[in-house]
Amino acid sequence: MGTIRLTAAQAMVKWLSVQLTEEGERYIDGMWAIFGHGNVAGIGEALHAYRDVFPTWRGQNEQTMAHAAIAYAKGKKRTRAMAVTSSIGPGSTNVVTAAALAHVNRLPLLIVAGDVFANRKPDPVLQQVEDFDDGTISANDCFKPVSRYFDRITRPEHLLSALPRALRVMTDPANCGPATIAFCQDVQAEAYDWPEEFFEPRVWYIRRPAPDAGELARVAEVIKGAKNPVIIAGGGVIYSQAEETLADFAAKHNIPVAETQAGKSALPQSHPMSFGASGVDGSAAANAVSASADVVIGVGTRFQDFTTGSRTMFAEGAKLVSVNIHGYDAAKHGAEALVADAKVALELLTDLLGKYRAEACDPAARADWLRAVDAYCARPDDQDALPTDGQVIGAVQRATGESAIAMCAAGTMPGALKLLWQPSQGGYHMEYGYSCMGYEVAGAMGLKLACPEREVICFVGDGSYMMANAEIASAVMRRIPFTVVLTDNRGYGCINRLQTMGCGGEPFNNMYVDCNIEAQPEIDYVAHAASMGAYAVKASGTDALEAEIKAARGRNIPTVIVIDTIAKDFPGTGLKTSAGAHGYFWDVAVPEVSDREQQRNRYAEYITQIAKQTGVN
Repeated sequence: MGTIRLTAAQAMVKWLSVQLTEEGERYIDGMWAIFGHGNVAGIGEALHAYRDVFPTWRGQNEQTMAHAAIAYAKGKKRTRAMAVTSSIGPGSTNVVTAAALAHVNRLPLLIVAGDVFANRKPDPVLQQVEDFDDGTISANDCFKPVSRYFDRITRPEHLLSALPRALRVMTDPANCGPATIAFCQDVQAEAYDWPEEFFEPRVWYIRRPAPDAGELARVAEVIKGAKNPVIIAGGGVIYSQAEETLADFAAKHNIPVAETQAGKSALPQSHPMSFGASGVDGSAAANAVSASADVVIGVGTRFQDFTTGSRTMFAEGAKLVSVNIHGYDAAKHGAEALVADAKVALELLTDLLGKYRAEACDPAARADWLRAVDAYCARPDDQDALPTDGQVIGAVQRATGESAIAMCAAGTMPGALKLLWQPSQGGYHMEYGYSCMGYEVAGAMGLKLACPEREVICFVGDGSYMMANAEIASAVMRRIPFTVVLTDNRGYGCINRLQTMGCGGEPFNNMYVDCNIEAQPEIDYVAHAASMGAYAVKASGTDALEAEIKAARGRNIPTVIVIDTIAKDFPGTGLKTSAGAHGYFWDVAVPEVSDREQQRNRYAEYITQIAKQTGVN
């Protein structure tokens, strides 16, 4: 067996360049990099050496370039991924938030973090975090709780096992998530005689586990006994590419489908069994069928608190079924578990169910909800008045077509979009497992790289934009076009409503006007975005917004459209996002003791709601 003498970093990059998908594409589609003293000499030199076969992309912030990589993987339905490399110290810890985001959302990300010297001779090196009681600790140990796989490379030959293990986790549909390689900086530059077979191209196949026969039979019997079941579709439907299977299953068996943030757009809004969003920020139609269901069938969902109304939405005594690729998720809340790939499970279930059809669900409820959405999103007569977020969504919806993907992550817009956006199949991309402010702009760039044929609309509030916007410059440099709709309500409007309406508090430290400041800031977001090279414009109303959305399609750079909005909830007609209009509670702890009557009254309401919580852990 022959050998090839390379540095450890060169070997890593060469190996990554020949890891392939079933379609013959690179599984790791390049590496985002910001160099520092912990990775520039080793990994940086290796990326330069192999730049013709393995691309390197420069980011502006380690966290946001990782967000772009995560959005790319989500847009590719986990069939491909990207890597990020950072230097020792703050470069690495900047990625920890993104690792948590990928972990929560079950999305693949390869993190190659620079680390301290394995030989320890120059310790403590610049930026080294020292543990007074443990000589093996570095800042990169922060990645351990937020990585699905973690390894520290203190010898070159460790890569022979570490790299395959990392990709094995990333391509495993059950254990999918971030893999972190903490790469000691002296080891990166060390040479080793690598076996030639290590660099043979390898194809990574994503398995579709079939269910246990006993579990399948039990779940089929539970569903057959149901009169009014409901399906809660999560992101696992999309990652399994089971969209058409779900559509056929729901239609054949007459089971309405409610959707989570990750599962939205698995069915197009036009599908007759699509009843809309589930839970706290759910539609009146979806929540009505969920509340009356005798069997709740989760498919590819984690049953997060927003989905279940913090466990107050489903009827007492309703049976819970959970179809999930991972046993941990499938067993949540005492569910009857069916551990399997979503597509395979639905195909086998429909065979066992035969001619079973649920009792007729009420199509009028669905129609009423869609009419309410249309009314709330309608063009405002007064174009000089500040629009609501719903009216902004309506304007964007009218200006886009079937190819549009609405994407977001945090603030008011996730709840508003989940409730109001009417997508085509695949027309929705929301990071809501971690709801990370600052994901939006970088995520839009990664999503456009994954789906270049689709129009990407990034909804972002002024609060999230202020947290992380610099990847606009990266998108300009690489000529990646997407459209940012920046809604400016002059503060953290979403949390202000939670603070006041949701928890009975006084407005404090969220809207600029309620902060401890000497002057209200007047931030020129148009000038800011334009300074990074984007086409930026302020829309004076929803008519102008529609026109600017259409005009953006002709550009090869990002377009940023700023529009002032009013911070308000969704009043009446079952469109209220906080507990009230259709009753679905979000458990955010309310102070038990207060000298304010409003706070005491809210606590009494809170106690009433938590008494309704059902289920087991």
